[in-house]
Amino acid sequence: MIEQLAVQARGVADDLSASELLASIKASRDLEHAEAARQLGLAAAWADLHPPESIHDAASFTVPGCEHEEPIAGEGTPLVAEFCVAELGTVLGISPTAAKKLIGHALELRHRLPRLWAQVHAGRVPAWRARAVAETTIHSTPSLTAEAAGFVDSQVAAVAGRIGPAQLDRLVAETIKRYDLATADPTADPEDGWQHVDPRHVTVDTDDVHYAGTLHLEADLDIADALDLDRAVAHHAAVRKALGSTESLDVRRAKALGDLARTQTALDLLTGGPGTDRASGPHPETRRQDRADSTDDRPDLPAAREVVIHAHFDASVVGEQTVFGSTGRMENGQRLVLLDQVRSWCADSRTTVTIKPVIDLNAQLTAQGYEIPDRIREQIILRDRTCVFPWCTRPARGCDIDHITAYDHHAEAEGRPQPGSTITDNLACLCRFHHRLKTHSAWNYRMTAPGVFEWTSPHGHRYRRDRSGTTALDPPAPPGIQRPRRR
Repeated sequence: MIEQLAVQARGVADDLSASELLASIKASRDLEHAEAARQLGLAAAWADLHPPESIHDAASFTVPGCEHEEPIAGEGTPLVAEFCVAELGTVLGISPTAAKKLIGHALELRHRLPRLWAQVHAGRVPAWRARAVAETTIHSTPSLTAEAAGFVDSQVAAVAGRIGPAQLDRLVAETIKRYDLATADPTADPEDGWQHVDPRHVTVDTDDVHYAGTLHLEADLDIADALDLDRAVAHHAAVRKALGSTESLDVRRAKALGDLARTQTALDLLTGGPGTDRASGPHPETRRQDRADSTDDRPDLPAAREVVIHAHFDASVVGEQTVFGSTGRMENGQRLVLLDQVRSWCADSRTTVTIKPVIDLNAQLTAQGYEIPDRIREQIILRDRTCVFPWCTRPARGCDIDHITAYDHHAEAEGRPQPGSTITDNLACLCRFHHRLKTHSAWNYRMTAPGVFEWTSPHGHRYRRDRSGTTALDPPAPPGIQRPRRR
């Protein structure tokens, strides 16, 4: 369908003049904004159809680094049943988190930012601008009252939503100060005013691995800590250069940060131990002399690097030697990784290396009872790679192992055959949310082939999930209409 539309668009564009082409593009964009506004309205209507049975069943966001959860919209908005989010997300082909945001933004705009909501549906403000405002007012710290959110609404609506992120942050800060929201927090320092919020954090994005084998790190530190860290990184980078490293300053600073995380490796760099870059380390004679005093001779010291990396490479046996392929797959981030990279990681000083035996993903493994042995668990994790719910990307190692057909704990005592045996073909990886969804709602699924799953939603929508991703199958036929048979 998409390819047909693309071909039709190219055919139409060939027949248009420059002026007509511009007008057509504008009309297309206007239609896009109108549909985005309509989608917000439909998301709010979907939420209205699904109130939670109790506050404990309401959809919410888990706050990283904290033990509490945040509601999907601000004070005064209706609560939404958490499981209804999954069906909306799968129909749209988005994650449950993205579906929560869509519903939360719709409710925030309709109930707490009504002026902006009206402008969106009048076509004066694009939905994406209004959603950016809603995202800010929902997750403001401290939380905005309905009255405070109304003040933000009046200010933003006055400029038809044309407000940048920095201006919006200043507006929210002024609103917090105007309505004395910071001092209402018993943990806040009254002399700090609205600035009591502590922004310090260190975040390593382990889900987004660059093809070069790097991860993104972001941090907000205390000024003194940040300056100390900057000086330490600069010093270690300078030491590397003095020892003969020809790498760029950015690379040396990045390696210096790793040295700080592995103080033993940094010591080896200075003493010419195993962690020293052979191309940039001290003179070979000096290195050999220092190696005699290397910390590798101290078995009582803990390993400097204990990071667990699950990398998978194809291997073949040539004669009596095992030959690995040059590229493999790394579970951390689901990216390709070079064999040379893994070798360099393992070559660092006092790195603990664990080699696990090869697991045949096609073998049928069975266990007695309900508990899943480690060998079967590992096989299912390697087979599925992620949670097998449609469009979910949660890594399998953080998931539960689910019995697709439920295990009957009373079958043996009552002399009945076990319907949900602990066997490879009856197990799959599900993240905790989708495990609960499958257990406590009308969602169901089955395995049609090893690692291939077919899901059916409470409203009859079907999805196929395999290693390549998710495919939406034929939607349910409208009531009273019989779907024609395929030949």
